[in-house]
Amino acid sequence: MINKDNILRTVVILAAAALILLFFPRNDSRHFQFEMNRPWIHSLLTAPFDIPVYRDSITVRQMRDSLNHNFTPIMKVDNAPRKSVLNRLLSIPGISPDERTRLRETVAQLYNDGIVSPDFYDDYIRARHITEVGFVENNTVVKHKMNKLRTPRRAYAMIDSLFNTPKSRTAISDFNLASMIRPNIVIDTLTTERLYEDRMRPIEAAIGVVQQGERIIDRGDIVTPQLYAILTTYETMLQSRSETSTSENLYVGLGQLLFTIMLLGSLLLYLWIYRRKDFLSLKRLSAILLAITLLYICTTIVAPHISSGIYLIPFAILPIMTVVFFDSRTAFMCLMVELLLCMPLALFPVEFVTLQVLAGLAAIYSLRELTRRSQLLRTAVLVFLTYAIGYVAMELLQSGTLSSNTGKLMGFFAINSVLISFAYILIFVFEKIFSLTSMVTLVEMSDINNPILRDLSEQCPGTFQHCMSVSSLASDAARKIGANPLMVRAGALYHDIGKLSNPAFFTENQHGVNPHDALTPQQSAGIIIGHVTEGLKMAEKNKLPQIIKDMISQHHGKGIVKYFYAKEQNRHPGEKIDPAPFTYPGPNPTTREASLLMMADSVEAASRSLPEHTTEAITELVNKIIDGQVKDGLHAASPISFNDIKVIKEAFIARLRTMYHVRIAYPKN
Repeated sequence: MINKDNILRTVVILAAAALILLFFPRNDSRHFQFEMNRPWIHSLLTAPFDIPVYRDSITVRQMRDSLNHNFTPIMKVDNAPRKSVLNRLLSIPGISPDERTRLRETVAQLYNDGIVSPDFYDDYIRARHITEVGFVENNTVVKHKMNKLRTPRRAYAMIDSLFNTPKSRTAISDFNLASMIRPNIVIDTLTTERLYEDRMRPIEAAIGVVQQGERIIDRGDIVTPQLYAILTTYETMLQSRSETSTSENLYVGLGQLLFTIMLLGSLLLYLWIYRRKDFLSLKRLSAILLAITLLYICTTIVAPHISSGIYLIPFAILPIMTVVFFDSRTAFMCLMVELLLCMPLALFPVEFVTLQVLAGLAAIYSLRELTRRSQLLRTAVLVFLTYAIGYVAMELLQSGTLSSNTGKLMGFFAINSVLISFAYILIFVFEKIFSLTSMVTLVEMSDINNPILRDLSEQCPGTFQHCMSVSSLASDAARKIGANPLMVRAGALYHDIGKLSNPAFFTENQHGVNPHDALTPQQSAGIIIGHVTEGLKMAEKNKLPQIIKDMISQHHGKGIVKYFYAKEQNRHPGEKIDPAPFTYPGPNPTTREASLLMMADSVEAASRSLPEHTTEAITELVNKIIDGQVKDGLHAASPISFNDIKVIKEAFIARLRTMYHVRIAYPKN
C-alpha cells in the first residue's frame, strides 16, 4: 500500500529542487566573474582572436563630461519672427509716425544683435559665459561674436527703457508687443546632433588591439579599469560570435541538476541519519526546504542586478530560524547547503562563503536560547561586527590594503544586519504555518498566569505544586546534560493538566478522604491512567503545541500503575493478573527531554513519601526509581545516554537535598 506521507514528502522535495533549478544562474563558459580593482580569480587568459582595445569607462566618462561642458550647439537664424514683428509694427496705433519708425528700427537692431530662448541664455550665456556661437556657412561651422544676445524679455525691457513716455508705453502695451517678440537665433538640431556624434566617435573608438594569442590577464592580477574594458569587450565578442549550442546547454543543465541533487541530497541524508523525526515530519521538513528555497530565490533575484548585492541578503536569518525551531547542528547544515547553492552567484566565492559561515556561526552562538526579542537585536549587531571584521581581515590578507569598495560593502553589511532583526516576524509566520514551537513560545507558555495553569493552581493546588517542583527539578538537570531546559520546564508545568477532570482522585489534592477506597484497583487504575488521555484532550482544546502534547503522552510512557497493580495481585493471590488495564497508553519517551520529565515526575512524587529526607534516603530513592525505569525499558526509545542518566541522578539528589533541607529550630521566647 502506498504511504500518503511518503508521496507528499517526495512532492515537497521535488518542488524545492525544481524551484532551485528554475532560478539557477544561467552562466556558461563565456562568462567570467570579475570586478574592477579586485584580483582576477581565474586562470591565465589569452586572446583567442583580435580584441579591440577601448578606453576604460572612467576615461570615457571624463572625456564625455569635458565635451559636454565645452560643446555649444550649432545655431541658425530664423527670419520669420523679425519679419512678422516689423510688418505688424507698421500699423501700431497711438504713436506718431516718427516714433513708429524709431520703434521699428529699435526692434530691427535687437534682432540683428540676436534674440535667443531663455533656456539657451541660462545654460550657455549666463552659466558658461560664451561669446561666440557657431553657424553653418558653406558646409563649414563658422564662429560669430554674439556679445549682445538677449532673451525676449530682455529685448522688451530695452524697448521699454527707450520708449518711456506714458503715451508710448500705453500704446506699446496695448499692442501687446511683448508677446510678439520671439527668438530668431535657434538651435540647428540636426546639425548639432551630427556634430556631437562626430566629436564623440573618437572618444568611443578603439585605441588599440589585443592580438590573437596575446596575454590578457593571469590569476592574481588586479583588474584595472583598462583591463575591465578589455574583458567586457571580450565577453561581448564571445557572445556575438557563437550562440550556445544545444549540447552545451544540455551539459550545463545536467551539471546544475547534479549540483542541486548533491546538496539537497546531503541535507536529506543528514536529516535521515541524525534527525529522523524532522525528516519524517512533513511539516518540519517542508519548513526547512521552504526557508532554504525562498532565501535562494531572493539571492538569485538581487545578486545579478546589484554589484556585490549578494551581501545584502541576510543569510544569517536561515540559521537563526533553524536554531530556534530545531537545533544548532541542523542550523549549520542548512546554512552550508544554502551557501553552496548560492556560491555560483558570488564574484569571489571563497570570500563569500567564509564571511557567511562566520556570520552564521555568530548568529547560532548568540541564539542558543531565544527567550527575548531583544536578543535578535544583539544578534544583528554581532553579525554586522563579524561581517565587518571578517571582510577587513580578508582584504588585508589578500591585498595588504582596503579596496575602494570597502565603504560600500560596510553599508551593505549594515542593511543586511537590519534585515536580520526582522527574523522575529518570519519566526512567528513559520510557527503558525507549520505548527512549530519556538523557544519564545515555550517561555510564554511557562507563564503561570496562563488560563490553564491558573485553573490548575486553583482547582488542583497539590498537583500545581507538584508540577512546579518537577519543572524546577527537570530544568536544572536539563542544563547539566545539554538538553533543552525551556522545553522540559514547559512540559513539566502542563504534564498533569488532565488531573483537572478528577482532582480528588490524586493523592496530592486529597484532604483526609480517599475516594479510591470505594473503588476496585482496576477502576482506580483507570482513573489514574485517564489523566493522560484527559490531558491530551485539554491540550488539543487549548491548542497547545505538539511538543507539550508529546510530553503529556510520554511522561508515564507504557509504565504500570504499580500501586493498584500490586493491590490487585494481593486481592487474587496465586492468580496471573493481566497488566493491560494497569498500563499507561504511552508511547515511551522518544526525546531526552521527555525522559527527563518521566524521571523527575516519578522521583518528585515518591520523595514526598520519604519519612526522612537524608542524603542517603534521597540517593537510594533516586537510584531505585530511575534504575527501575531503565530496567523496564521505558527509556529504550530515547537518545538519552548512560552518562546523561548519571548526571541526572546527581542533579536530582542535589536539588532534592536543597528542597528538603532541615531548617534551624528557632528558640522559644
